[in-house]
Amino acid sequence: MAMTLAQIESIANARLDHYIKGQPLSQTLQDKPLMKALRAKQKTFPGGRGELKFNVKNDYTTAFMGYEDDDTVTYGNPSNIRQVAYSYYELHAGIKISLTELKRDGINVVDSLNGEKTAMAEGREIEGISNIFDDKLEDMNEGMERSFNEICWRDGTQSAKVFGGVLSLVSGTPTTGVVGGIDRATNSFWRNRASLAITPSAASQTLVTTLRSETRQLRRYGGRPNMLLCGSTFLEGLELEATAKGDYTQTGFDKGVDVAVGDISLKNLGTFKYDPTLDDLGYAKYCFALDMNHIKLEVMSGEDMKRHSPARPPEKYVIYRGCTWTGTMMANKLNAHGVYSVV
Repeated sequence: MAMTLAQIESIANARLDHYIKGQPLSQTLQDKPLMKALRAKQKTFPGGRGELKFNVKNDYTTAFMGYEDDDTVTYGNPSNIRQVAYSYYELHAGIKISLTELKRDGINVVDSLNGEKTAMAEGREIEGISNIFDDKLEDMNEGMERSFNEICWRDGTQSAKVFGGVLSLVSGTPTTGVVGGIDRATNSFWRNRASLAITPSAASQTLVTTLRSETRQLRRYGGRPNMLLCGSTFLEGLELEATAKGDYTQTGFDKGVDVAVGDISLKNLGTFKYDPTLDDLGYAKYCFALDMNHIKLEVMSGEDMKRHSPARPPEKYVIYRGCTWTGTMMANKLNAHGVYSVV
């Protein structure tokens, strides 16, 4: 005999859904190879009025000249020092949570001044599924990494109060723009390499040939590109040519690394690594060849991801958590880097 609708509803009302406890599993975490490399080698500075400055030079005045007997010779007076300046910036990320939200999740705030101490309400372990406070803190940590990583890539035009990232230093149009106070239009030494709209071809090996030629030029003035960050479409073009000639390996076959990341190693060129952020920013067709000895983060001493737990205002029962970072990204040599794209 089939159950009536009323019987089904009664059973549903008498039962509870089964929930698997634990923190929410993020579905959109991505590798951040650029940020990881920059953070690993960042330098510190003690402070200043607002800019980091250093000197560079390109031209040389002194040169040999021939003479004999009592010929008059000339003497040069070298004056070729140029100054580069980068502004530093203050970045902030923060969250807030009301004591009411915590109470609803069965969390008591023991010290309500800045919320340093919390405790679970009696019986909360039976009813609770995910800890809302821990989730907000995890959101803050991952959110900071995502936004900082994006700043490290973007050109700084999204806000006048953030530093310019790789796209402001390594440009697809390197003969235009001012970097560090030096105009690239009139100073050829202050330009990165660029070759855009390359058509991959399994037969002619156009992409690989171009990259090998460019590597020689990047090394011409002492550059040693040691990080090749690519979008997915660029890697597909590289795979097309490399597979045809059988001269590549995916990292992992001989190094115990997960091959699923799709990184490609080519002899005399290096390892081309996938950076998902390039896809997110619309640069899936691009590859950036960076010499990490000549592009870096500078962070003020004592101000690297500095954590804050501000006291709550007396008129609001709200807990605050914050983090600040003070510094900039700078390049002291531009002709050591290159940007390339496929069609």
